[in-house]
Order: sequence, then C-alpha cells, then structure tokens
Amino acid sequence: MDEVEVVVAHSERATLRVGDVFLKVDADQARIDVEVAAMALAPVPTPEVLWRKPPVLAIAALPGTALGRLGEPSTASPAAWATAGAAIRKLHDAPLPPWPGRGGRGLDELAADLDGECEWLVTNGVLPADLVTHNRQVAQAALRPWTPVFAHGDLQITHVFVDGDEITGIIDWSEAGQGDALFDLATLTLGHEEHLGDVVAGYGTDVDLDVIRAWWSLRSLLGVRWLVEHGFDPFAPGCEVDVLRSRM
Repeated sequence: MDEVEVVVAHSERATLRVGDVFLKVDADQARIDVEVAAMALAPVPTPEVLWRKPPVLAIAALPGTALGRLGEPSTASPAAWATAGAAIRKLHDAPLPPWPGRGGRGLDELAADLDGECEWLVTNGVLPADLVTHNRQVAQAALRPWTPVFAHGDLQITHVFVDGDEITGIIDWSEAGQGDALFDLATLTLGHEEHLGDVVAGYGTDVDLDVIRAWWSLRSLLGVRWLVEHGFDPFAPGCEVDVLRSRM
C-alpha cells in the first residue's frame, strides 16, 4: 500500500501524495477553478488532471525532479535553468487568460500593503529597521506600470520539474492569470541569483534586472509574516531573510 506523504499543509490548503497521484485540498474553490483552467490554456507541459471532486483535485505526478529548493544549492544544470527560461517566455507570449491574476493588486494597493508589512516587521522587532528600510527602497523599482502577460503567478523553484536539461512540467497554477512577466522571473530565481543569467538567456529578450531584484525584495518583505504565521521559516539559510540581507 502506498504511503501518504504530506507535501505541504497549512490553514488555507494542503497537498498530499499517494503513489503517483497528488491530492490538492483547497477550501477556496476559485483557486482550484483557476488552476484547472490555467493548465488547460498554458502552452507548456503541465500535470494531467485525473479527477476533481470539490474540495479535492487529483493530478498525476510529473517525471523528473524539481529544479531545486529555496535555501539549497540547485543540482540542475545551467542548460536546465535556461530551458526553464525558454518555457516561461513561451507562456508569457501566449494569449492572455480571460481573468486577472489573483495577486493582481493595483500599484497603490500593493505599495500600501508593502508599507504595512514593513511597519509590522520593524514594530514587532522581527527584522532590523535598516534592513527593512533599505529593501523597501530597493522594492520601489518593481512598483511601475507593466504590460500584462499570461503569468504563472507563483513560479517557485519547486514548481518547475526537469529531467536532465528538459522541462517535464510546471505545477501549482492557482495564482495564474494576467500579471507581470518580471515577477515570474524573480519568483523562479529568488535565492538563486547565480542562475539568473541562465534563466534570462533562455528567456531570450532583454529584461530589467533591477526590477527582478526589486521583486526579490518586495516578495520577501511581503512574505515573512505569512510564512511565520503558517509554520514556515523565512530565517532558514538561503531563504527570504537571507535574500533581504543579500540586497544590503
């Protein structure tokens, strides 16, 4: 009998693995709706949807392994990172999905959220004021108008699977929608700055590296409290707090 592996679990959702099947349990059916629709539209490899019975979505496991993990050196080749960049470009060049990204806050709202998180981090002594202030200044470069693309929206390194130098699939599409291309590139390379050049080479177009670095700061500042409150450790080596320190 296959064992049940808890892949991730917190108060909002949980993902379990039983053999070659992943079971995603999510109380927010809108997220599951987006995930299924996005995988159907995306011009890149995605997992096969096996069945759906709310609040559970069953998808088939992908061959290969994740591109890497935050806080750990990636064993994937530079060519695999470049191939990931090419796949992301293909996604971004696809027709826009007919819904906004779930993270699609306006610039004013995003700036207000960022300022609120920065104040919370300093007031509660979670991070030093100079670290927060400097990264808030760096993050400002991301708060600019952008042309929407078909964005994954949560393109963490663990969501891209490779076999050798080939992409076998991209998972976890619940945040997909119309979004900022550079946010996707920044999310993939968060904590793995050494592979940014490989990804950009595969992406195949000029990108503003300062904006990608700004998104590293912005995403990390916004994420620390959520991670702590949901049982994750942003202070682990190579993770969000180290990303903020690397900007100093």
